[in-house]
This record gives sequence, C-alpha cells and structure tokens, in this order.
Amino acid sequence: APTVAGLVTTFGAGAMTNSIAEIGQADYLFVIGSNTTEAHPVIAMEMKRAQQRGATLVVADPRSIWLASIADRHLALNPGTDVWLLNSMAHVIVEEGLVDTDFIERNTEGFESVRDAVRPYTPEEAERVTGVPAEDIRWAARGYATTEKAGIYYTLGITEHTHGTDNVYALANLVLMTGHLGKPSAGMNPLRGQNNVQGANDSGATPVFYPGYQHVTDPDARALFEEAWGRPLPAEPGLNLNEMMKEVGSSVMGMYVMGEDIVLSEPNACALERRMDGLEFLVVQDIFLNETAKRA
Repeated sequence: APTVAGLVTTFGAGAMTNSIAEIGQADYLFVIGSNTTEAHPVIAMEMKRAQQRGATLVVADPRSIWLASIADRHLALNPGTDVWLLNSMAHVIVEEGLVDTDFIERNTEGFESVRDAVRPYTPEEAERVTGVPAEDIRWAARGYATTEKAGIYYTLGITEHTHGTDNVYALANLVLMTGHLGKPSAGMNPLRGQNNVQGANDSGATPVFYPGYQHVTDPDARALFEEAWGRPLPAEPGLNLNEMMKEVGSSVMGMYVMGEDIVLSEPNACALERRMDGLEFLVVQDIFLNETAKRA
C-alpha cells in the first residue's frame, strides 16, 4: 500500500516503471530496503549480470546483506533514517546543478517545493543522523544523477515503516529531478513483497481504488464501474487492514481470508481472537491449516 500510495500520487500508477529484463542492462543500480538475493533471487541474478558487465551497484541497507559484499559502495544507514539519506542525495543533486531542467519543466510540477524542502539536508548533517559518511552520500548522488541508465530498486525494507510512503516520495523525487523516467534500464522499481501483490493492487484489491487505480471517490470512475458491474457502488473508500481488524465481530461479520494468517500476523492477537469468535461467516483459503484456519 505505501508503494501504491506513493507512486500513484507521483507517477499515476503503482508498479515498476521498467521491466525485469532491463535490470541486466543498467549502468547504475541503487538498491535500498531490499535483501534481493534472498527475497527476489531471479531479479538478483539480473543485478549480478549488470554488476559483472561493469555497472555501478550501490546498496543502502542497515545490514551487511550478501548484495552489499559485491557492491561498489554500501551505505549502512541507521534504521529508520531513509528519508534523511534520500533527501540528502537530492540536496547534493540540486546544489551541484545535476538536475535535468528540461525534463522537470516538461514533465513535473512542484520542483521548487522539493528544492526548498531538501535544502537543510546537507551531507554533513545527514552523516550525523544516518551514520553514512558525507562523502559516500555525495558519491552516490553524483553517480546516480550523471548515469543515463540508472535504476532504483526497493521493497518492504523501506515501505514497512511508519514513514513508508514518505520513503517512496523521496525516491520518486530523485527519479524525477534527474529525468530517469521513460528510459530503458532506469526508473523506479518496487520489488513487491509477496506473490501477486502487484496484480492484486492492479485489479483493485485496495479499499481506495477500483481496477487500474481509478479512485472510488471519482464520480466518473464510479459511474464507469457501476455500469460495467450492474450495481450501485459506495462513494467513500472502504476499510484498510488496520481499520478492518478493529471492526471484526461488529460491523465486519463475514471474512474471506486468503494468503494471510491474521491470528499470528496482526497485533493484539488475544483481542482479535475474541472478536473473531463473533463472526457469522469465516472462510480461509490457504495451503496449510494455520491458526486462523482453525477458527474457520
């Protein structure tokens, strides 16, 4: 959801801007919040191919993951300081005149606000907050801004934060101010956390969008889907996961659970189990008889 919220707002669609096949041809790879070799091994193979071709590989991660061992530079930032690191890179790009002015004028709006917002994020101050040396921040920013085929790759390591959407915004700012959009082997590429997450979002599984990221509050979009589906549709967004869990057993009396063991994964499990006892209807679709399925 943070990826969808961030990318739909900035780019208009919540998906990778480039294909997996293009990764192997990239000349600069900025990987943040992704233990790619473990979580996305097929994509990691493309990253290895690019690195063996001579591409620059930069890994921003608090941990020394395997990919960091072959990276040209490992930015070992303190946990939770992603926005500081990314805004500091944006600061360097602005201050050193590395922005793509033509792209910004043709394709973006609000750049002045971003420029003003990142002004306090000097590399020296970012070093104090993130623990990443100021010179490493400058080096990474310069390389990203001046390389034509420069791609950003991330996943749950930056989105599963209280400021997950802000992290996505900060990355999008880097892409847009350097013009790394609409080009081969560049762009902004979320590596989704689970199988079919991208397709679920595309098909409208979030409570704020119809299929194709058409917002439920848009009367034109709502009319289109009402005609297609032959029934009136609500004009307000539905409940998100956190809101839904609070309503289990009260306004939410029936649940179809697929691919998630909510009894184990949701907070305040004892209270949730008591509320689930009040459900009138519970179906669980899963490979295994997990804890939630035992209550179905």
